[in-house]
Amino acid sequence: MRTVTLHAFNWRYTDIIDNLDTIRDAGYGAILIPPPLYSDPKGDQWWQRYQPKDYRILLSHLGGKRDLENLLEACHSGTCRIQVYADLVVNHMANEARDDRFNFPGEAELAQYKAEPALFAENQLYGDLNEGLFSPWDFNHAGEIEGGEWSDRGAVQYQNLSGLPDLKDSDWVLKQHYLMVSALVEMGFDGFRIDAIKHITERMIDNLGDVPGFRDRYWFGEVLTGSDHDEQVFLKPFLRETWMSAYDFPLFQTIREAFGFGGSLRSLSNPQSQDNALPWDRSVTFVVNHDIPHNDGFRFWLLDPQDEHLAYAYILGRDGGVPLIYSDHNESKHEIDRDRWLDIYKRPDIVSMVAFHNAVHGQPMHILYESDVLLVFRRGETGIVAINKSGSNQWADFSTWGLKNPGEYRDLLHSYEMTLSGNTFSLLVPPRTAQMWLAE
Repeated sequence: MRTVTLHAFNWRYTDIIDNLDTIRDAGYGAILIPPPLYSDPKGDQWWQRYQPKDYRILLSHLGGKRDLENLLEACHSGTCRIQVYADLVVNHMANEARDDRFNFPGEAELAQYKAEPALFAENQLYGDLNEGLFSPWDFNHAGEIEGGEWSDRGAVQYQNLSGLPDLKDSDWVLKQHYLMVSALVEMGFDGFRIDAIKHITERMIDNLGDVPGFRDRYWFGEVLTGSDHDEQVFLKPFLRETWMSAYDFPLFQTIREAFGFGGSLRSLSNPQSQDNALPWDRSVTFVVNHDIPHNDGFRFWLLDPQDEHLAYAYILGRDGGVPLIYSDHNESKHEIDRDRWLDIYKRPDIVSMVAFHNAVHGQPMHILYESDVLLVFRRGETGIVAINKSGSNQWADFSTWGLKNPGEYRDLLHSYEMTLSGNTFSLLVPPRTAQMWLAE
């Protein structure tokens, strides 16, 4: 089963279509696109996608409604259907320096709609574009989130995130959320990522659940946490009060610590038992997401490139969760890593990891060997994953019980071959290396 999701971050929709055969052949089961709601089509900054001006229009630097319809048709056609998930921003609107900053779309945009009626009619999702959508009455005016308030659930939900006008959970706002998501469901989107979801109220989330067909879609939210306290305040209530999956920030932080100096890979043998990972059926796993390289405050979360490779072997080798592969379309503002994630989705090692994931999906995971620097586990009877984070050769001696034995195995990452026989086996794992073995 194909469950790996490609995050086509800031890809133009036509670029996704042009590369769809490669994406399909690489084994991905879904694609996550940036927020499609209206933002300046001449604005090429990634963050503009996360500051909507109008729910009723699908138009941005990345493409318009017709491009999205073509993308959905292309992904849903053929023998191997690829699901398409849309990133959605429902917490706030754009932060713009204008006198009517709490009126959306605003007088200038309404005038633009009238000046170019064909353009905006072509990209209309729902509603009447002759009228405004939100007024000052539709926003919370409780000020900015500051200092210790970032760990206060009430402040986070009702105050402004980084100067962005914060929408109320009023009947009118909820109606627009409902109409917008209903229209996107009708278009054919298979799921939705909800941006900054810890900043919206439970009433807003429940309202999304009332959309017809929501149970047939995959929903997941960005509940950003960086501490045990934040997990208790934001993540645990989110999992308890909603039906959605979430970014697995606890597992991500566990991975960072495990591969860091002085960290131990033992922490990755069963992180959920230590409350260091989300339940397997509610987890979206990742080793980098778009916020980390693009926001200076998160860049310290970046893994060393080789550790990132090893971490991908872990999340694509383990059981549980929906792995997310981040692919930046060469729009990083940091020259030092500008090309780092450009074509990662088709990089041979990632493609091999996806192939391993798809081959053993649903098979139980059992630890074969663990130490501070070496982790070896099997997936069912036919898969073995070995990860060595150290700078030296490591040997793993393990029981062959439960594995195909005797059996011929091939390492998908290096094309190594081995023959498994007898009751025990000694596996050599070179330094800073991952191996993903499949029985042939």
